[in-house]
Amino acid sequence: MDSRDTSDASPAGSRNRRASGTSRRRFLQSAGTLAGVASLAGCTQFMSGEETNTTETPEFGQIGSGRLGDQIQGGTSMKDMPDLSGEITIYSGRGEALVGELIAYIESLYPELDIQPRYEGSSQLVQKILNEGQNSPADVFFSVNAGSLGFLADENRTEPLPSEITDMVRTEFHDPDGNWVGTSGRARTIPYNTDSLSESDLPTDIMAFPDQEQLRDSMGWAPSYGSFQAFVTAMRILNGEEATKQWLEGMLDLGVEEYTDEFAIALAVADGEIDAGFTNHYYIQRVLADREDAPLATAFTEGDAGAIFNVAGACVVDTAADPEMAANFVRHLLSAEAQAYFATTTYEYPLIPDVEPVGNLPTIDELNPPANLDLTQLSDIRPTLDLMREVGISV
Repeated sequence: MDSRDTSDASPAGSRNRRASGTSRRRFLQSAGTLAGVASLAGCTQFMSGEETNTTETPEFGQIGSGRLGDQIQGGTSMKDMPDLSGEITIYSGRGEALVGELIAYIESLYPELDIQPRYEGSSQLVQKILNEGQNSPADVFFSVNAGSLGFLADENRTEPLPSEITDMVRTEFHDPDGNWVGTSGRARTIPYNTDSLSESDLPTDIMAFPDQEQLRDSMGWAPSYGSFQAFVTAMRILNGEEATKQWLEGMLDLGVEEYTDEFAIALAVADGEIDAGFTNHYYIQRVLADREDAPLATAFTEGDAGAIFNVAGACVVDTAADPEMAANFVRHLLSAEAQAYFATTTYEYPLIPDVEPVGNLPTIDELNPPANLDLTQLSDIRPTLDLMREVGISV
């Protein structure tokens, strides 16, 4: 397995974390595991002005600050879900800076619950589970992408989730055999500078971008980034290797500029350094969270690789000491509180029906991803890397 899981590795310090709200203070005062979260670069604002040495149990409610005024409704509250107790080990391919607060919140709700999270790249954790065999301590695998979940399921290392959990999300966001379920989503997008371009200046066909002279020397991409490689993989699957090779060569001829990550691209577009780029949707939202008046907007292509919608998700590992409890932890990731957290704090798409995204974004139903693309196919990165190297891209 050669996929990379850098989608969660954006600079945490660049995200807006405005601390406010009574429920948030209660949570910060009671979550004993926050010291580890706060030690991360850029996350110290979590702790600003807050006390952390009380064992008060928090009330159920919104987790994290998100943007001021953002309140998400819909879904089932954690208080209406089965209680959690005992020890549970989470192998998390999602970064601690992004989901540590959520995991700590769930732990703090239940006095008899002890969560042991272990953070690493999703593909590395899959390999670790395979290497550890039946001695793996992992109860739950929390992945940044569907490909890693599908890979583990193909290795027969997952326990099927109850249908009442998988049925909480749409069919395309969970494994048909119940081996994993998506917990939040991200859409591929085109960030553009509204001072330089209007949405009508951008094609809705991703394959047409190399032919856009108005974009010459003014676009950015991050070829070393996992989400970009998944996007090119989707193009390879949908359009074939030759067409993908021509697209890559065409973009190079157009003078596309390389960035180290997609958050940097969104910032560069907002600053007018470039006019447009290729990123996941939430990087745009994170810039706008800091700079609401930035000349930055989101465009989408239609029904092609540029419009893929991938999910982060979770599964129960076949070594789980208590598969029912592990499955109920996964259920908590689909609670109203967790879905609101993903929407307002990590700026991802909630997957529970009736919980809409934050920001000037279409709902999931209004997106137009390619039909019949199996998201687990996106883990087949090696041929994509070979193709990118063949055209001269260093990855």
